[in-house]
Amino acid sequence: MAYTDSRLSAVRLFRKIKTGWIYASSTFVGNFLIALFLTYLFRKLGYGVDVNYVFFLSILAVGLWITEAIPPFAVGIFTIAGLLLGFGTDFIKTEINTPVEMYLGTWTSNVIWLLLGGFFLAEGMHQVDLDKSLFRFTLRRFGRKPNQLLLGLMLTTALGSMVMSNTATTAMMVSSVLPIAHLMGRDSPFTKALLIGIPAAATLGGMGTIIGSTPNAIAVGALQEKGISITFVEWMAFGLPTALISIYIFWKFLIRKLDLTEVEIDWSSLISNSPDINRFERNSVIFTLILTVSMWLTEPVHGVPIAATSAIPIVLLTIFQVIKAEDVRRLPWDTLMLVAGGLALGIAMVEVGLTDIVMDRINTLSIATVGVAAIFAIIGVLISNIMSNTAASSILVPLALSLPGLWGFTVPLIVALSCSCALLLPVSTPSNAISFSTGMIAQKDFRPGGLLMIGVGPLLAFLVVLLYGYFFIQ
Repeated sequence: MAYTDSRLSAVRLFRKIKTGWIYASSTFVGNFLIALFLTYLFRKLGYGVDVNYVFFLSILAVGLWITEAIPPFAVGIFTIAGLLLGFGTDFIKTEINTPVEMYLGTWTSNVIWLLLGGFFLAEGMHQVDLDKSLFRFTLRRFGRKPNQLLLGLMLTTALGSMVMSNTATTAMMVSSVLPIAHLMGRDSPFTKALLIGIPAAATLGGMGTIIGSTPNAIAVGALQEKGISITFVEWMAFGLPTALISIYIFWKFLIRKLDLTEVEIDWSSLISNSPDINRFERNSVIFTLILTVSMWLTEPVHGVPIAATSAIPIVLLTIFQVIKAEDVRRLPWDTLMLVAGGLALGIAMVEVGLTDIVMDRINTLSIATVGVAAIFAIIGVLISNIMSNTAASSILVPLALSLPGLWGFTVPLIVALSCSCALLLPVSTPSNAISFSTGMIAQKDFRPGGLLMIGVGPLLAFLVVLLYGYFFIQ
C-alpha cells in the first residue's frame, strides 16, 4: 500500500473509501441551504414567485457546479427537473404559466446538434488517426518546445474560430491533441495547458470577426436597427486586436502558472505513421471533414444552418462504416446533458425577467456613464459564465443601445466582446464542455484562467473599443 503510517494518511484513505458520499451529500445540502437563505433575502424585494424560484435554482446550480458536489452533467439534469417541477406541476404555485416544452427543447437546440456533429467528426478523425496527422503538421510548423507548440495550437484554433464555429474548431483541435494528452497523462501540466488553452483560444478568437461568435452578430444587428452599419473589416479593426491580445495574455498566464519548461515529451509515438489504417475509411473521413467545414464556412451563401449541417458527419461517417454502434455509445453524452441544463437555466432567467430586474437596478445607480458602461461589461462576462453568451448578449445589447451619445455605439460592442470572455466553468462555453468531456481535465482546472479573463477580458474590450470609437467615429 502506498500510504505511509501516519494519521493524515489514514484520514485520507478513510475519506477515499468510506466518506466520499458523506462529503458529496453534505456539500449538496450545504449548497441547498445557502441558496435557500439567499432566496429568502431576495424574496423581501417583493418580486413574484417565478422570479424567486428561478433565482433559487440559479444560485443552487452555480454552487453545485463550483463545488462539484455532484457531477456537472447531473447538475444539468437536476436543473431541468427543477424547472419542470416549478413550471410544469402544481407543487410550486407560480404566477405565470410558462410552457415547459422550451426547457425540454434545449435537448434539440442548435448547440446540442452542433456539439453532436463535432463529436462524430472528432471520433472519426480518431478512428483513422487524422488527429495525429494534424498534430504532426502543427509540430512541423511550430517546433517541439512545449511553450511554442502551445502557442501555435492556440493561434491555429483562434484563426479557425474566426471563420467557423468555435465548437467545431475546438472539437477538431482537441481531437488532434488527445494522443499527446493520453501519452502525458491527466496530471501532466502540458495536458492541462493544452485542454485549457485550446477551448480558451477558440472562444477568445471568436471575437475577431462578426461571424466568429453569435454575440458579435447580435451587436451588429442591433446597431443596424439603430441606423449604424459595421462592415466585416470595420469589426476586425477592434475585434482582431482584442482577440489576439487576449490569447497572448492567456498563453503567458498558462506557461507561467503551469511551468512547462521542465516538460519532456517522447515524440516517437506521435510522429510515427500508422500503417494499419484503412485507406477508404481515411479518405471518407477527409471527405466528410472537408464537406462539413465547407458548409460551415459558406453558411451565409447557402443559408443552411450550422446545426443542420452538423448532420453531415453523423450520416456520412455511419454510412461509410467509420463509426459503428459501439463507437456511438462511447461519445460524451454527459456533456450534452451539461449543456442542455445550462441552456434551460438561461432561458428561465430571461423568461421570468430575472435578468431584466438586474439591469433595471443597474440603470438606477447614480454613477457616471463610464461606470454604467463598465458595469455592462462586467455583468456580460459574469452571466455568460452561467448561461448562454448568446442569451446574455441578447439581454444586454438592447439595453446598452439606450445609453447616450458615443456610449450607445461602443457599449453594445464592449458587451459582445465581454460575453466571449466567459471561461470559468465547463458549462460556460461549448468549447469548454468539449475539453471537459475528454475526462482528462477537472472542472477546477478552468477556474484560474476563467477568473483571469473575468477581470482582463472586459477591461481589454473596454479600452480597445473606446479607442476605436474615439479615432474612427468622432
